[in-house]
Amino acid sequence: MLSDPRRLAVAFAGLTSFINLYATQPLLPQFARDFGASEGAVSMTVSAITFAVALMAPFVGVVADVLGRKRIIAGAMALLVAPTVLCALSHSLPELVFWRFVQGLLLPPIFAVTVAYIGDEFPGEEVAGVTGVYVAASAVGGFLGRLLSGLIADQWGWRSAFYLLAAVTAVSALFVAAALPRERRFVRAEGLAHSVRLMLGHFLNPPIVATFAVGFAVLFSFVATFTYVNFYLGAPPFELSSSALGAIFVIYLVAVVVTPRTARWIGAIGRRRLVIAAVGIACLGLLLTLVPWLPAIMLGLGLAATGGFISQTSATGLLAQRTTAARSSAVGLYVSFYYVGGGVGAQVPALFWARAGWPGCVALVILILSGMALLVLRFWHGERPGAG
Repeated sequence: MLSDPRRLAVAFAGLTSFINLYATQPLLPQFARDFGASEGAVSMTVSAITFAVALMAPFVGVVADVLGRKRIIAGAMALLVAPTVLCALSHSLPELVFWRFVQGLLLPPIFAVTVAYIGDEFPGEEVAGVTGVYVAASAVGGFLGRLLSGLIADQWGWRSAFYLLAAVTAVSALFVAAALPRERRFVRAEGLAHSVRLMLGHFLNPPIVATFAVGFAVLFSFVATFTYVNFYLGAPPFELSSSALGAIFVIYLVAVVVTPRTARWIGAIGRRRLVIAAVGIACLGLLLTLVPWLPAIMLGLGLAATGGFISQTSATGLLAQRTTAARSSAVGLYVSFYYVGGGVGAQVPALFWARAGWPGCVALVILILSGMALLVLRFWHGERPGAG
């Protein structure tokens, strides 16, 4: 499948986006020591980039509809190298947070426009398969970003981790520029004011608004869990190193297994029931992390990730199914809510961590997931088995 250079270029675009996105998570204990900062302060290296993604996501499609697809994707990948290097050169935590924010501004032009490119340029019967390649590469990128940054930081310090990420990004940008064909089916968009009115109209559709809230809750839960577990496992009695903390994110590869099967499960029991079951799985996993035994914690994190990936795939599928007009703007709004949730999930749990440690963070995430389940029960109507 990856013998096709176009598919390989799509895979590199997905990998490059997500290898940078959460790369600082296993480095947080090092940042706290080096900058003499609190857990909440160093977590800004995670929330800054997610807030920037949320800020940019609704508008990137408009720009791409004017300038074209490949130009935006390859250009953003090339520009991403600079703030990644500048992260390595940062002399203070605010400076590092600023450059992480700049990184975040450049990510939606890569991953959002790549999805649009797939839909435009590949035959209809190939879109699902190519999208699967993109999603799998994104999951691998998310894992590798955390793993490599932790390994390199343990050996040569966190600055070297950013240099490595910059090098990977530069090589990927060159490959995509060479291998990804210019778009052939691009049609310049017209009527910006009309498009904005259609975008705002999504807020009058309760099931769609509830789906935006689901996106917020899913990434809130992911980021809160997989950010603060680093502090939990980096402290006694576990005292894991940065490389070990990076290695625990192999759990994210569960997406490669779970995501392709979600459509089959929706067909069997319905989307709403599946998400409620996924919330139950995630909450069970979170409770397992309270057992002070590393294998139990790893199993719990795996269950939490599984529930999150099922919920995310179900929500994006509903969005595609229920939006008949301005679908790209609906996706853009969903991405914004999703990444705002991630930014809030990096910051708000700091208050619970300061007062109750890891159990406080677990209680908060379970509360958010429970609220998400109630919204799904209330607003996701008409989701019958076989409705995919």
